[in-house]
Amino acid sequence: MERTVSGTASGSLALKRADQCITPGLTRVFAVSVGLIVTNVFAPQTLIGVMAPPLGLGQSVSGLIAMATLLGYAAGLFLLVPLGDIVENRALVVRMLSCAAIAALAAAFAPSAATLLVALACLGAACSAIQVLVPIAASMAAPERRGGVIGDVMSGLMVGILLARPVASFVADLWGWRSYYGLSGAAMAALAVFLALRLPRRPAQARTRYSALLLSLWHLLRNEPVLRVRALSAGLAMAAFSLFWTAVALRLAGPPFLLDQRGIALFALAGAGGALVTPFFGRAGDRGWTRPATIACHLLVAVSFVLAGWGGAFGAGSSAVWPLLLLGLGAVVVDIGVTGDQTLGRRAINLLQPEARGRLNALFVGLFFLGGAVGSALSGLLWSLGSWPAVCGTGVVLALAMLLVDWRCRRL
Repeated sequence: MERTVSGTASGSLALKRADQCITPGLTRVFAVSVGLIVTNVFAPQTLIGVMAPPLGLGQSVSGLIAMATLLGYAAGLFLLVPLGDIVENRALVVRMLSCAAIAALAAAFAPSAATLLVALACLGAACSAIQVLVPIAASMAAPERRGGVIGDVMSGLMVGILLARPVASFVADLWGWRSYYGLSGAAMAALAVFLALRLPRRPAQARTRYSALLLSLWHLLRNEPVLRVRALSAGLAMAAFSLFWTAVALRLAGPPFLLDQRGIALFALAGAGGALVTPFFGRAGDRGWTRPATIACHLLVAVSFVLAGWGGAFGAGSSAVWPLLLLGLGAVVVDIGVTGDQTLGRRAINLLQPEARGRLNALFVGLFFLGGAVGSALSGLLWSLGSWPAVCGTGVVLALAMLLVDWRCRRL
């Protein structure tokens, strides 16, 4: 099977030439593009409080709004991103972004919860174009610079993830949540045109049928232990990340905080600082510090939920200043930990098989976004069962599971 989907000689030569093509300006294009696209995936996390009631969704199922986009994104990673190994990449990205524009506009005008969930799932699938762009950037960097380039592009991705929440909240506060998706549709259409003109061509690196390509995903997962371990670690981290950011909006709306959408948007800006450390983790991997840096990331996730649980324990009648500072610190720390884990994981899997880079990224990111979807779905259920303490307790358990993976897989 792997011989069937391996790269051709011309594909290898293209990869070798691409090693010399990456420039700082083009790296910034990749970073800004993925940052803009990914805002669609995470925006619903702070909007569920204003989206769910008009659509007739209760608190226990409100997490479905955030989960729909994440599930769609995971489906796109498994079903669409592997096409990056057999289809010219620039054309694939442009088509996917065009579909994202249509799906976002459909969400803006969705008349019911069912229609909205379908539109959001389609939007998430189309936004998996991010994982076609990341392998292009990785393939254009020499191996000794690949961690740094991936870290730089990931900075843009993480800025997009972290700014998605405050931007969406600000727009919803000013004009309503539907306006956010209208603006997003216009932005995706404009980006499709820009990348059609600016993105370099990257020809297919493998020659095989689509069905064989999808079957090869299982073979890659079975034969690459590094991929399995990094995907499991990242899936647990993403579950913790989605759990925190989906539930914290509900906590901030209650006493002693009583924040509206604008206040929640300002709080979400606090987490954006986590993106600043992304290049550091990429370069730490280049220097051979992958394992200690990974363990540090997982410890940070555990600490973040302890801080957030402490801050969220204050109730009515308390001053909101210190609790809010503790919650904000927890937000920054959880973002740093999850960002670092993802960056180190991406670097590791992008060093495995150049001819299968698109499929490797699809598997890695698809699996960790399934974790994110689970975290989003759990947020509403945990909130209805035990409120903020249940959320933070589960977050600590997820962090301990990551550390257990580190211990059991210490030889990889």
